[in-house]
Amino acid sequence: MNGQAAESNEPKTVRKRYGDAPCRRLTDGDERPSKVLTTNVGLQIPEGLPFDDWERAGRQLSGIVNSSSWWLGDWLVYGKDHYIDRYQRGIRAAGLQYQTLRNYAWVSRRFPLPRRRPALTFQHHAELASLPVEEQDTWLDRAERMGWTTKQLRNAIRLARSEERDEGRPVESARQFAVPGDRIQWWHKAAERSGIDLERWVLDTLDDAAERALEESAPNNRPHSLPPQRP
Repeated sequence: MNGQAAESNEPKTVRKRYGDAPCRRLTDGDERPSKVLTTNVGLQIPEGLPFDDWERAGRQLSGIVNSSSWWLGDWLVYGKDHYIDRYQRGIRAAGLQYQTLRNYAWVSRRFPLPRRRPALTFQHHAELASLPVEEQDTWLDRAERMGWTTKQLRNAIRLARSEERDEGRPVESARQFAVPGDRIQWWHKAAERSGIDLERWVLDTLDDAAERALEESAPNNRPHSLPPQRP
């Protein structure tokens, strides 16, 4: 977030400039040069930065990244709920891509503020967003109690699903489509350029197409709610 300090105290603006952007102090302290400064194009990290200061800056930056996912999701949800005919214009004016925000908004809707766990990251919640509320809370409790990373949470869910299948419990069946090989290669290239895996790219692309078709055909352009997405 441009020039914003990661701690609650109002940051002091540093007169020195880095590139074309004014610097702001990321860590507390005096005017010593051994402080990390933020700009809108990156970090200014001095030579010889003590490990403790470097580690502290990382924790602060991580907190900002995690919080900003929730902020953007809540912002988009509010806009879609209150400005049906104008929120797309607001997204463009803010310089943001709707495709980037769709997952943020969906996770934010699935987890109202009182149900969010500050001790867990946005990505922990995203892993569980497609589950029923009761299961979400169960897995959030486990992840918080065990101190799981996002990957550990994902693996635990997969293991539980695998055990359910082994016990003969019903699972969701997969529908298969016949797709020409050259089309798959084409899609792989598009997914790679988007920085996501093929399955996620296909789902996002189909969701976008379905949403546009439904909005164009809906009376009074009333929006349809998006189906659950896979994180």
